[in-house]
Amino acid sequence: MDGPAFRFHLAFLGKTIMDSRIFWVNFRFWVPALVLWLLVLWTPGLVQAERLKDVTSVVGVRENQLIGYGLVVGLNGNGDKGNATMKTIANMLGRMGAVTDYKDLSTKNAAAVMVTATMPPFPKPGMKIDAVVSAMGDAKSIQGGTLLLTPLKGPDQKVYALAQGPVSVGGFSAGASGSSVQKNHPTAGRVPNGVIIEREIEIPLKNGEEIQMVLHSPDFTAAFQIAKAINQKFGGEYAEAKDPSLIKIRPPEDFLGGMMGFITQMESLEVTLDVLAKVVINERTGTVVMGEKVRLSPVAISHGNLTIEITTEYKVSQPNPFAPVGSQTVTVPQSKVDVKEQKAALIEVSGVTLGEVVRGLNSLGVTPRDLMAILQALKRSGSLKVELEIL
Repeated sequence: MDGPAFRFHLAFLGKTIMDSRIFWVNFRFWVPALVLWLLVLWTPGLVQAERLKDVTSVVGVRENQLIGYGLVVGLNGNGDKGNATMKTIANMLGRMGAVTDYKDLSTKNAAAVMVTATMPPFPKPGMKIDAVVSAMGDAKSIQGGTLLLTPLKGPDQKVYALAQGPVSVGGFSAGASGSSVQKNHPTAGRVPNGVIIEREIEIPLKNGEEIQMVLHSPDFTAAFQIAKAINQKFGGEYAEAKDPSLIKIRPPEDFLGGMMGFITQMESLEVTLDVLAKVVINERTGTVVMGEKVRLSPVAISHGNLTIEITTEYKVSQPNPFAPVGSQTVTVPQSKVDVKEQKAALIEVSGVTLGEVVRGLNSLGVTPRDLMAILQALKRSGSLKVELEIL
């Protein structure tokens, strides 16, 4: 092989090797991009699964409300001025051995308050929770006060907890010479970890007994799918959907993990639930929230605003130089009315996904409050087949 031909073949071979190296170097980046692209294409077809513990709860396993009447002291002159608080202070002092007539008391450093707390499921004596303290009388602020020992009772009038401790108020109030400034509500606060549970509420969980689960959002399809998933998990007819909100479950008698283990495995189940097509509107704040299942049939929308502007100008009319005696200068109002109507054309809007619906409605260029009127009209026309809830 002569020199030029040899150099040509050598150059061709070098270029081929270089192209191969470039291909295999770039191949490392092409593969993840290809996989990501395939995932993006597949994602719209996926349906999100929910854990059973996020959409249901066991009947009887719930929180309980407690309430009590107490006193907050140390308010630096911002307390109650009525006789009711003075009588409460006199009764408290009487239980301590200091007999005092409430008419002899004239303190402004105490306030009568209502104390509330939420006791968690399966409470144990000695557990600590927060208390909410709210003034009942004419106290200006309970900032810096201390809640005295207050029994907290349940609906059965039994004492389940005791509350006491310094009150934390997320606000303030100050003023002088007729001027005042206030942030948040200084007459309500919290006592962090100020409630000590004294009585236990028993919730028996015995092996072999039937348990009931309640759906947070009742739905026929969801109840059926949950019962089906439980039966497939444990291999038998153990769960039955009684209605859209209640599922009765009979655990296996020979389950090795006991009732706690059975409930733990049930709560970890992932169930694919159907989502209700719903639009929620808050007219006070102008908020519009749409669910994923919202669909809009083809429809033509025309939306325009009518603006009426009325302005008044005042002109001064003065008497002429040779006007009769007694002539006066008067002010003459002149009003002007201007009517402006925004031009609007029919725009076709339709969509089978939430993104298409939003883009179609945004093309109208309306505000959230105008969007509320449009959604209500679409619901009335039958084009928007969803549940419309107005807050």
